[in-house]
Amino acid sequence: MTLRARIVAWCVVLHLLLAAAGVFVLLKYPLWLFVVETLFIVSIVISHRLLRALFVPLDLIRTGAQLISDRDFTTRFVAIGQPEMDALIDVYNTMIDRLREERLAAEEERRLLESIVEASPSGIVICDFDGNVEQMNPAAQRLVTSELLADMRTLGAGESRLVASDLPRRVKVWRAEFRDRGFAKSFFIVDEMTEELRVSEKAAYEKLIRMMSHEVNNSVGAVRSLLESSLRYAPQIGESDRDDFVNALTIASSRIDALNRFMTGFADVVRIPPPRRVAVPLAPLIERIAALLRNESIAINVQVDETEAEIDESQFEQVLINILRNAAESIGHHGVIDITLLDGVLTIADSGAGIAEENAADLFTPFFTTKRDGRGLGLTIVQEILANHGFPYSLHNRETGGAEFRVGVASGKST
Repeated sequence: MTLRARIVAWCVVLHLLLAAAGVFVLLKYPLWLFVVETLFIVSIVISHRLLRALFVPLDLIRTGAQLISDRDFTTRFVAIGQPEMDALIDVYNTMIDRLREERLAAEEERRLLESIVEASPSGIVICDFDGNVEQMNPAAQRLVTSELLADMRTLGAGESRLVASDLPRRVKVWRAEFRDRGFAKSFFIVDEMTEELRVSEKAAYEKLIRMMSHEVNNSVGAVRSLLESSLRYAPQIGESDRDDFVNALTIASSRIDALNRFMTGFADVVRIPPPRRVAVPLAPLIERIAALLRNESIAINVQVDETEAEIDESQFEQVLINILRNAAESIGHHGVIDITLLDGVLTIADSGAGIAEENAADLFTPFFTTKRDGRGLGLTIVQEILANHGFPYSLHNRETGGAEFRVGVASGKST
C-alpha cells in the first residue's frame, strides 16, 4: 500500500470514528447536532487541504523523476506561491537547466568529433567491444583492405607499425584504446605514407648516387688514362710477356668501362626529367614493345582498346619494358604474359610464381633486388616515372597465380 493510500485510509477511519461518536452524542444531546456537523465539515476541509499540501511535493518529485527518466530536460515547473514548494521547484528547475546545457554541450562535442573524424585525412577505424569494426571514416574506407585489417588486429595497444598494403602503397597504423561505459574499445589511426616515403627515399638515394658517381667517375677517368698510357709501353715489353701485359690491361680497361656503365645506370634514376606529355595512342606502343619480347620467345597475349593517354612516350616505353622484363623473368620459358588495356586501365598479368610474402614490402625500395646481378632500380624507375605522370598504379598477386601490375593511364581511373 502506498503512503498516499495509508494516509487517506487513516483519515477516513478517523472521520468514521468521529461520525460514530457524534451519533452517540446526538442520541443523548440532540441540541449539539449543529455544532457536531460544523466541526465534522471543518475537519474534512482541513484534512483535505493538509493532504493536498503534503502530496503536492511528492507528485512534483514523481513527475520530475519521470521527466528525467524520459530524458526530457525542456519542461520546467512554475512557482505556486508556497515558500517550501517554490524552493523545491527552484532547485528542480536549476538542475534541469544544467542538465539541458550539459546535454547540449555533449551533443555539440559529439557532432564536432564526428565532423573531425569524417573530414580527417587519416583513416580512423573504431571497433566494438568484441573487436569487430563498428565505424570507419571515408579515409579509412579508401585505405583499409581486409588483408590490412587482419594485420592491424595483431597490433597491441599503443603500438604502431609501417605496413605494405596493396603495393606500392605503404601505410602507418597506430592502435589505441578508450573506455566506453567502463569497458575497453580499440581504435586505429591509419596514415598513408607512400608519397612521403617515396620522396624521402628519393632524396636519400639521389644524394648517395651523386656522391658515388662523383667519386667513381673521378677514379675511373684517372685509372683509364693510366691504363691507356701503360699500353703505349707494350712494344718495350719482351715478346714472351707482351701478350699477357696487353691482355691484363685490356681486361682492366673493360672492367673500368663496365663500372662506368654501372654507375651511369644508377645516375639515370637521378636524371629522369619531368615528362613531356602529349596525347599518344597506346595500342601501337604496346604492340611494339610486345613484339620485341616475342622475338625472345616470350608468349604474350595483347588485348587493347583505342585509349589515348597524355604521356612522355620514351619514358612510358621504359615503364613497359621494365614491367614486362620482370614478368618474363617470373614466367621463364613456359608461362604467358597477358597485356590488357580497357577503359583507361592498363593491366600486365603473368602466370609466374607471384610475389613472395617476405619480399612484398621491399619491392619498390631503392636498391632492393631478388636477382643475383640486379641493381634494384627497375621498379624504382617505374615508380618515379608513373608518379611524375600522376598515374595511380598497383602490384599484387593474382588469385589464379602470378602477379598483376595495373596502371590507370586515364585521369580519374582507379587501380
